[in-house]
Amino acid sequence: MLTPQEADKLFETLERLRAEGKSILYISHRLEEVKRICDRATVLRHGKVVGHCNPRQETAASLARMMVGNEVKAVVRAPAKGIETAPALLEIRGLTRKPATPFAIPLKNINLSVRAGEVIGIAGVAGNGQGEFFESVSGEVLQQVPSSVRIRGKDAGGVSITGRRLMGAAFVPEERLGHGAAPRMKLSENLLLSRHATDGKSFVGSGGMVRNASVYSAAQRIIAAMDVRKSAPDPEAAALSGGNLQKFIVGRELDRKPSVMVVNQPTWGVDAGAAAHIRQALIELARSGSAVLVISQDLDELFELSDAIAVMHNGELSAPLPIAEATFERIGLLMGGAEPGHAEHSMETA
Repeated sequence: MLTPQEADKLFETLERLRAEGKSILYISHRLEEVKRICDRATVLRHGKVVGHCNPRQETAASLARMMVGNEVKAVVRAPAKGIETAPALLEIRGLTRKPATPFAIPLKNINLSVRAGEVIGIAGVAGNGQGEFFESVSGEVLQQVPSSVRIRGKDAGGVSITGRRLMGAAFVPEERLGHGAAPRMKLSENLLLSRHATDGKSFVGSGGMVRNASVYSAAQRIIAAMDVRKSAPDPEAAALSGGNLQKFIVGRELDRKPSVMVVNQPTWGVDAGAAAHIRQALIELARSGSAVLVISQDLDELFELSDAIAVMHNGELSAPLPIAEATFERIGLLMGGAEPGHAEHSMETA
């Protein structure tokens, strides 16, 4: 992941190489980049060539349609109403964490509130503390100060992942296979693993006996809602493509209608159609009254989803910038390490 300024430099380099007579093969799912720098495009779908085109004569929508085989619905972010007076359902107060390994990033006095009805995006170049932040918010790593993480007005810093789920929170980690799902277990079994506590009465009967029919039915409901493509009724997680597994994992959490949703890289590696579906679902969850926090390296995604964007750099988090005031340049400067005041000055003098 590059900042917008770094990406511009990369494209200038590629264009210079082309001018020198070099041939460049550029593989990407970022449609605007393909339109910007490529002379010809070959579109692959399910491992087969489905078309060739001049991308500069296409729109992003027509390229997306070629990629997925049907029309990709535009994501609609309805204006958020009454957020200023809505309660904060997720609060991070002075969150500080020492590095767990020589390669980890320490977190430094992070403060953030996500209100009911709101989507807050967190941008940043990979490796600036996003993973450590997700671990802390989700309960994978507990905090010494209980009030450093609060969910629905209650201290949660010392509460486990299961405890935070029982408080109404849901979490989707960055790594789907091995972290978000057990590879050799069926989708229904993965659903049971993540929701046996929150759906205990539905999924587990008296004496601890699993209600297999209820678990299977819930898994099928999620599969249908998220349009998960699969080769068997209840396949192992490892049998799904990365994008389809991502849809199932996100759907597994959305199905609970959580009050707080924290997602790390929600559409990493999924096609344009699936990405639009996931993003729209997150927006609709927020507009129904939940607090949604999205960590992503994809700035296009954050601008499409978010009501405000904060930037994580070297373990520190900037104040959220309302989407009406945010630009790629301002966010890019913050991603590169500029202080908020310096970022404003740099834009004025550029």
